[in-house]
Amino acid sequence: MASTEVSESSPTRRLSPFRWAFPIVVVTLLASLLGVMYLDYIVDPEKNLHDFPIALVNQDVGDDLNTGGATKHVNFGDQVAAGLQQAVPGDKIDLRVLGINEAQLQMQSAKVYGTIIIPSDFSKRLGILGVGSVVPGEITRPTITLQTNPRTGAFTTAIVQKFGAEALTQVNAQVGKQLTEQVKTTLAPAPGGPPAPELSAATLVALTTPLDIVVQQFHPLPGGSGEGLTAFFYSLLLLLVGMVGAMIIHQLLDSALGFLPTEWGPWYVHYPRTPISRVRTLLLKWSAVVVMSVTVSAALLGIGEALGMPIDRPFLLFLYGAFVITAVGVTCTSVLAAVGTAGLIVNLIVFIILGLPSSGGTVPIEATPKYFGWLSSFEPMHQVFLGTRSILYFDGSAEAGLSRGCWMAALGLLIGLVFGLVITRFYDRKGLERKPAVAAAA
Repeated sequence: MASTEVSESSPTRRLSPFRWAFPIVVVTLLASLLGVMYLDYIVDPEKNLHDFPIALVNQDVGDDLNTGGATKHVNFGDQVAAGLQQAVPGDKIDLRVLGINEAQLQMQSAKVYGTIIIPSDFSKRLGILGVGSVVPGEITRPTITLQTNPRTGAFTTAIVQKFGAEALTQVNAQVGKQLTEQVKTTLAPAPGGPPAPELSAATLVALTTPLDIVVQQFHPLPGGSGEGLTAFFYSLLLLLVGMVGAMIIHQLLDSALGFLPTEWGPWYVHYPRTPISRVRTLLLKWSAVVVMSVTVSAALLGIGEALGMPIDRPFLLFLYGAFVITAVGVTCTSVLAAVGTAGLIVNLIVFIILGLPSSGGTVPIEATPKYFGWLSSFEPMHQVFLGTRSILYFDGSAEAGLSRGCWMAALGLLIGLVFGLVITRFYDRKGLERKPAVAAAA
């Protein structure tokens, strides 16, 4: 192996305190940014909750009740729906009044995270319950169904369940209060008539909480889905492979071309510099990134299937994975070609420090500080997550995020290609060759 050493006669360059302290300052600043981003999005999701989408479906057709000898048409479902709309904090929950078909479509495309369903016989059953409290017979409590959307993530499901427990408990108490007053009014004795029968304790309990709140999953996840986290971690793998792979390719090819020294344990080698332009060097790295993206995407797909991860659209996941890795890798190598070693820091900030907490993969964007929503509109990790989640959990639905994931990856790839070619061509035309500063000055 060829080896280069500093001769004894060459002047010894001493490390200044500033140069020694500079990497410590850089790491401290990066760690501080990392701490702010990662802790701010997880410390208090309930406080940060905003625009959290939940559908409200009222199918109640009402019922004709006989009160005091007169027939009156009532619709308790409308009253419950109106009460929910007033009680729900508008700055936290985006309560969407929808029909059942539209609500299911939005659940299937992850546009809403949960649905409250008031059934068509709600008023009828509530009226029967009121009559049944004083007339012997078999009765069934009216139900309100809270559907969760487990394919949007475990944390999202937990928020929906907590919201349902709080809001529907209040609704149950309010309906119970109204029903109890109605029954007592019905039983009120006529002037001079016999005294009204007293309601038993069991009857009062039944009237106080008349509703049966049913929680059910909409399209439950199959086993091996990690409670909805496999999409996030698969997306993270694609992003890390694209970024880290690009950095490894950049480093090793620069070493092979003689632009950087190579160390293997105690051995050191610095090959002669290859006469190659910056543009051709970048094209060489891009070709390696493309080949790497295909092999790694196939490897990740095989590993996922071997581990029992349910993948209904394997070929689509393979293509999307290769596309994402290519887009991220090309962009990262372009940044490194443009700004050199500092590109490592730029890539780390863009793809990891800002990307992971704004991905929406663990905590939904609607439960993070609002600036994370702004970041998620362009940060790569969020786009990759939407596309991967769509393929794994929503049958590759374009509306569930695949179309956004694809065109944002295409936009990122285009930006990386144009940026890299423009910068490296500019450097070449200006004669800014990649050679040591001393040699360039000579």
